[in-house]
Amino acid sequence: MDQIEPIRPFRWNVAGGAQLGSLAADGPEGYDPDYVAELTECAAKVVARSADGDLYFVGRSPDSLYDLLGGVYAGSGDAGRLNQLPLSLYGCDGQGLDPREREQLRVNLTDAGLAPERLAGRKRPLVFVDLVNAGSTFGNLHHHLRDWIDDDRAAWNVIRTRIRYLGVTAREKTSPKTWRWQQHADWVGELPARAVRNVSVPGWLWSYLADSQPKTAHSFRRHRWADPGVTRPRHDEEARAALNSAVALHRYGRTPEARERFHRVLTGEPAFREPWLRALAQRVRTS
Repeated sequence: MDQIEPIRPFRWNVAGGAQLGSLAADGPEGYDPDYVAELTECAAKVVARSADGDLYFVGRSPDSLYDLLGGVYAGSGDAGRLNQLPLSLYGCDGQGLDPREREQLRVNLTDAGLAPERLAGRKRPLVFVDLVNAGSTFGNLHHHLRDWIDDDRAAWNVIRTRIRYLGVTAREKTSPKTWRWQQHADWVGELPARAVRNVSVPGWLWSYLADSQPKTAHSFRRHRWADPGVTRPRHDEEARAALNSAVALHRYGRTPEARERFHRVLTGEPAFREPWLRALAQRVRTS
């Protein structure tokens, strides 16, 4: 088998400012107040429920959370704990990989810092974040990691305490009969209690982020995992619109208004009594 090289889809550094040139020149000056309020609340709850972990935003759906938090964290020293994991493992598309696809997936994940030995050696939790409906992406990702850990004879008893899954779900009325994806996922039982958590958002926001929001890159599905073409930037209308939105969100995250709203949501979370979250909130407020 030929040497397999890691492939990662291109994405602009939205903090690059002038380096983006005319690509982001037409970006919107602001967003609908309801949109930024709900998105900021979601971002703050994701952080508060991360158990002081490093965040890995899976696929394209949580791009806006990543961009907004990048702005909120700017100057605080915490931006390096935000990571994007470009990867699509939705439904059957994430199952039944042939040997070449499985190897490419592992090479790409290794490049992202997710090899079993790296997971076992982590000091902080690693938190996968994604928009979740039935949970197939998380389930497929977990099974691929679990098989890889077994193949490498890595310390699963250690790794299981290092990884967490945080789903962004569409808000529903709370009742004993409410369907919750993690209650129907057998693999969740392999992890400690509280390793799988959720943040709910209004249905309109979930649908926009998951289904209709413009994206800077095509979905990184299995037929693209080894395609070097994805490493080149897109310049089509959708990609430019997505870049403009990403830059605007990052800029918004740097504003006192966004940081004050972020801080206010954090103070209402049970985890705010923990020293790590109070310290992070202070860093954000004073950066």
